[in-house]
Amino acid sequence: MDAAEQFFTAVVLAADREADNPVAKAAGVRCKSLAPINGTPMIFRVLEALSSSGRVKDRILCGPPKIIMEQEPELSEYVNSGQADWLESQATPSLSALHAMQSVPEDTPVLLTTSDHALLSPRIVDYFCSEAQKSGCDAVAAVVRQETVTSAYPQTRRTAYRFKDGPYCSCNLFAFLTPTGRAAPSFWRRVEQQRKNPLLVINALGWITVMRYLIGSLSLADALDRISHRLGFRAGIVVMPFPEAAIDVDTKNDWHFVEQIATQISA
Repeated sequence: MDAAEQFFTAVVLAADREADNPVAKAAGVRCKSLAPINGTPMIFRVLEALSSSGRVKDRILCGPPKIIMEQEPELSEYVNSGQADWLESQATPSLSALHAMQSVPEDTPVLLTTSDHALLSPRIVDYFCSEAQKSGCDAVAAVVRQETVTSAYPQTRRTAYRFKDGPYCSCNLFAFLTPTGRAAPSFWRRVEQQRKNPLLVINALGWITVMRYLIGSLSLADALDRISHRLGFRAGIVVMPFPEAAIDVDTKNDWHFVEQIATQISA
């Protein structure tokens, strides 16, 4: 099989970061992954998008915790029937990603996403996987131009990284394409965890980079070059044409907003 047509193994991070997640509490469910969007738990929407993709062969769930799995018959049956593998989540998202990738052959590319990516669709998955493999990079992250998001959904506010060539919003989509690229989850997850404060992310690349970012002279390509040099792998970006790729569920308001979008899409 040609490398450009290679199947991915998808890893879905599905554990809550906090003990009392506000979205789970508002939805009356045991964890955020189970919050329904139009009657379907977010975790099943994500799994269905991956299952229907033409680029994903296997699926691995990291979380929810075993005690929750045992109390959720539908999710347990999904795993027990072989539709996905399940692993206990680790202390942090990056450790969970690294732990999951250890079970995947080194020559198999890995797609990493999260169970709160409730607007994920097969076309988003297929586009990202195809473009990531064309990039020739070791690790790739998805972004969406801020204007793409705000043009489609002007009522939403997404944190953006403001580069010389324009502002970009991050997505919960990452591809690890080579053994070298698998060393990247700690950095990519730090980017995602700090996405509410882009300056903290840029700071990881050094103070000169921070100054260039502050005065507006740092382009996205410059940032990628610095990431590649500093971390020792070829880092890439796929600019997604789909605004929904940048919208996940972090808050109760996000949950309601995503449900409205999902209703519009399915209408």
